[in-house]
Amino acid sequence: MVDREKVLAVLVKRFPNASTPEIAAAANAIVGIDQDWEEVTDREEELGYHYSPTCSDICYLAQQAERGDTFRLFRRRAPLKR
Repeated sequence: MVDREKVLAVLVKRFPNASTPEIAAAANAIVGIDQDWEEVTDREEELGYHYSPTCSDICYLAQQAERGDTFRLFRRRAPLKR
């Protein structure tokens, strides 16, 4: 779970000219992201990609992965049908 107070502190520092209601709305959206998105990083093997020796020549993500960066993957949850 995301700590709302930390999110507020970052937003206030990053957007000093934003109004309090704008900061609060942005923080609420970020903290509530778990309701709309689910992390699928642990399902990496199911993503359907394959190794290509030239992928890093044209693929930004492959270049960053070779550099040692790590990624967290999320997918938007389907809306609940009522």
